[in-house]
Amino acid sequence: MTFSLHGQAVSRGIAIGRAVLVASSRMDVAHYFVAPEQVVAEIERLRLARDAVVAELGRVQQGLQELAAKDAHHELSALLDVHRMLLQDEQLEAGVKHWVVERHYNAEWALTSQLETVARQFDEMEDPYLRERKADLEQVVERLLRQLRGAASPLQVADGQDSTVPSAEPQTDGPLVLIAHDLSPADMLQFKQSVFAGFVTDVGGKTSHTAIVARSMDIPAVVGARTASTLVQQDDWVIIDGDAGVVIVDPSPIVLAEYQFKQRQGEVERERLSRIKNTPAVTLDGERIELLANIEQPQDTQAALAVGAVGVGLFRTEFLFMGRDGQLPGEDEQFDAYRRAVEGMQGLPVTIRTVDVGADKPLERHTRDDHLNPALGLRAIRWSLSEPAMFLTQLRAVLRAAAYGKINLLLPMVAHASEIRQVVALLARARAQLDERAEVYGSVRLGAMIEVPAAALCVRMFLRHFDFLSIGTNDLIQYTLAIDRVDESVAHLYDPLHPAILHLVASVIAEARAQGKSVSVCGEMAGDPAMTRLLLGMGLRSFSMHPSQILAVKQQVLRADTRKLQAWVQTVLESDDPQALLMD
Repeated sequence: MTFSLHGQAVSRGIAIGRAVLVASSRMDVAHYFVAPEQVVAEIERLRLARDAVVAELGRVQQGLQELAAKDAHHELSALLDVHRMLLQDEQLEAGVKHWVVERHYNAEWALTSQLETVARQFDEMEDPYLRERKADLEQVVERLLRQLRGAASPLQVADGQDSTVPSAEPQTDGPLVLIAHDLSPADMLQFKQSVFAGFVTDVGGKTSHTAIVARSMDIPAVVGARTASTLVQQDDWVIIDGDAGVVIVDPSPIVLAEYQFKQRQGEVERERLSRIKNTPAVTLDGERIELLANIEQPQDTQAALAVGAVGVGLFRTEFLFMGRDGQLPGEDEQFDAYRRAVEGMQGLPVTIRTVDVGADKPLERHTRDDHLNPALGLRAIRWSLSEPAMFLTQLRAVLRAAAYGKINLLLPMVAHASEIRQVVALLARARAQLDERAEVYGSVRLGAMIEVPAAALCVRMFLRHFDFLSIGTNDLIQYTLAIDRVDESVAHLYDPLHPAILHLVASVIAEARAQGKSVSVCGEMAGDPAMTRLLLGMGLRSFSMHPSQILAVKQQVLRADTRKLQAWVQTVLESDDPQALLMD
């Protein structure tokens, strides 16, 4: 039966494929595809795990018998019998083998997939006693998963990872789309080598970092779809409309044909945009515009150059720190990553942001900040200054990489003059430490992100200390409007066109230009073609965005006349309803 789900459209385009459900991160289940020659070994892992659980239940039951004289409950013994029967259930065993043999899922993924299938059958039973047996099945699967974690597969050992995202090629008869409750930013990075045509999550907002990475990969995505992971079933045909934020499950032939046509139209449009890759980004009135790329990993520089980026405006270094079980990258590892990014841009400038963790970007993949309000807690530059040894390690690595090319150093979430003084002192100490080691290093331009209202309102003070500014509109909107940008329940209130936001952005741009300092926008506003004319009219001449967004923004730049836009922007800034004027 066809039905649709609605969420937040976070990455444009149409994806059509069979659903692949990933267990909730709380289950801590690895998901990957095994090679054909590993199928037999994977089934053997399952058999060994089952035998181990059977033996474990036998030992528990024997212990209960020894305690019989002490009034041990017979109900518990009967429950263990039920668990043993479920372990021997032919449907469970055959189903799990099916996922391994036919789809090449690893053992853990196959177990949770079959659990999903069988659990739905329990839910449909009329007898309440039988419906409640689903909990027994879940407990049995959890026991099996614990055993499997104790006997890791050769693939996991080789990779040294425990990923929630498939990492190898599947054996499938068509495209796949991923359905999950949530995905961490570290998990999302692995999609860059994955086979999925798109993804849907129950939670998240337009500017959550999961959504941001989705846009960088240029694959259709919908977040905040609430119940997608519970309503969509394994292998359902799914359409993801990344333009409208709609997910259509089990579409009719007519609907499927319509979306296939839209999908082809999107491919034609991307091909047309590719023709302006080498065209200079110059407006109709001769204003040269700088289009920079946001990247998460050194190898992303290839995508940046492929679309004609003239530099990196934001290298999010926190992705070097994530998914490592608390083991922070050392100086040499960071230096190598920064150097590769600099060399990858072939002489073009690279802006490296110091580590920005906390809130929706925790270091640990399966944890979240346990403070009452993590978005207002120890994150970004605050965390770096609270860990001076870690921060000095990063500063030394950046300085060493600066010997290989142009590097700008960008500080996130700065709000206080005292923070600026501490950073300047630590930079001086990092240079002194490198001098003591006789290490070669280069010079960096120092900049600050304007992403809290305090920084925007004190922009003149910031410009006295910094060489450049970068407006991080994602957090600036969040903090100005008091909106948690990863909470789908308030996502509709996240408004980049709110008059307060537009006034703050316009004032920062105007003040930086007046003082002859460079200023860019690196938040999601920069990569939205609908915002390009507005930002140009405010005087912005430097945009930084994901490589996948550059050509669409360049098209708007080539069609713009900044002289005509200035008066229009003043009208927008004075309006109570800027959205209406932008739609004209």
